[in-house]
Amino acid sequence: MDELHAEREQRVTPLELFFDLVFVFAFTQVTTVLSDNPTWSGLAHGLLILGVLWWAWAAYAWLTNTVDPEVGAVWGAMLVAMAAMFGAALAVPDAFGSHGVVFGVAFLIVNVMHLTLYALGARGDPDLLAAVLRVAPSSLAGAVLILVAGFADGGLKPLLWLAALVVGYLMPLLVGMGGWRVQPEHFVERHGLIVIIAIGESLVAIGLGERDSGIGTGVMVAAMLGFAVATSFWLAYFDFFTIRARQILSGRSGVARTALARDVFTYLHLPMVAGIVLFAFAMKKTLADVGGELATIPALGLCVGPALYLFAYVALRLRVSRTLGGGRLVAAVACALLWPVATVVPALAALTLVAVVWVGLHAYEIIWWRDARAQTRAALRAPAS
Repeated sequence: MDELHAEREQRVTPLELFFDLVFVFAFTQVTTVLSDNPTWSGLAHGLLILGVLWWAWAAYAWLTNTVDPEVGAVWGAMLVAMAAMFGAALAVPDAFGSHGVVFGVAFLIVNVMHLTLYALGARGDPDLLAAVLRVAPSSLAGAVLILVAGFADGGLKPLLWLAALVVGYLMPLLVGMGGWRVQPEHFVERHGLIVIIAIGESLVAIGLGERDSGIGTGVMVAAMLGFAVATSFWLAYFDFFTIRARQILSGRSGVARTALARDVFTYLHLPMVAGIVLFAFAMKKTLADVGGELATIPALGLCVGPALYLFAYVALRLRVSRTLGGGRLVAAVACALLWPVATVVPALAALTLVAVVWVGLHAYEIIWWRDARAQTRAALRAPAS
C-alpha cells in the first residue's frame, strides 16, 4: 500500500474540491440553525455543530495532505466519507433534536473512515502510523460521545457535544506532533479554499436575505455593505497571509512545522470560519428589516463575528512572532465594542459602522505595510536558486 503514502507537493485535487462542496451545504445549514433560533441556546448549538464540522474537515485536510486522494482505494473511501458527511449535514438543523442519532452515526462513520485510511496509508511509515494510533482513541471517543448525545435528553446533549469537542481538540496538544507530515503548498491552498467556501456562504446568505426582503433602496445599500465586509474577509486573508504562511511553513521542518500547521490552521482557522458564519447569519437578519434594531444575538453576529475573525489573526501573529501587532487588534476591539451599539440603532446603521471599521483597517494596512507586502511578493516571484 506504499502508493497510498505520498510525500509530494501538489495542487488540491478535484476530489478534494468535491469533498469541500459538502461543507458549503453544511455551513449553510449552520446558518439556518442560527436563523431559526436566534437565542443564546441557538448560538451555542450552532457553534457546537460548527466545531464538529470543522473537526471533520480538518481531519481530512491532514489526511489528503499526506495520502494521495487519487489512488483507487482512497478515492472510493473518500466518496463513502463524503456521503456520510452529507448525511450529517442534512441532519444539522435538528442535530439537537430528533435527528441527533442520524448525525451521530454519520459522524462516527466519517471518523472511522478517516482513521482507517490514515492507518492504511501510513503502513510504510512507522512514525506516521504511531502518530495516527496516538490520536485514534480520542477521535473515536469524541465521535461516540456525539452519538450518545443523540440518545440523551435536554441539557445533557450540549454537554456531551462539548465534552466530545474537548476530547477531539485537546488530545493533539497532549500527545505531541511527532510523526505527522505537512506539505506546505498543498496545506495552505487547502485551507485557503475552505475560507473561500465560508465567505461564499456569506454571499449566499446576503442573496437569500435580499430575495426574501425584496429589492428596495435600504436593502440594496445593506447588501452592498455586506458584500464589502465579505470582500474584506477575503482581502484580509488572501492579500498577504497565504503568501507569508506558505513561506513560514516551508522554512520549518519536522515537529516545528507540524506544530505550527496545527496551531495556525487547524485551531486558529476555526474562529475565522466561525466569524464568517456568524456574520452571514447576521446579514440575513439585517436584510429582513434594515430599518429596525437588531436583537442581541443577530447584533452579536454582525459585530462580534468580524471581531472573532480578526482576533484569530492577532492570535496567529502571537503564535508565529510573539507580537500582537496593531491594526487588526484595534479593528477587532472596535468591532466587538459595536455590539451594544448595534442593538439600539437601525440595522443598516450598525452594518455601516462595521464596514467603516474594515475600510479603515484596509487603508491602514495598505499604507503602513506597503513595503513589507511588496517585499513578500518579490520573494515569491523570485526564481529558486
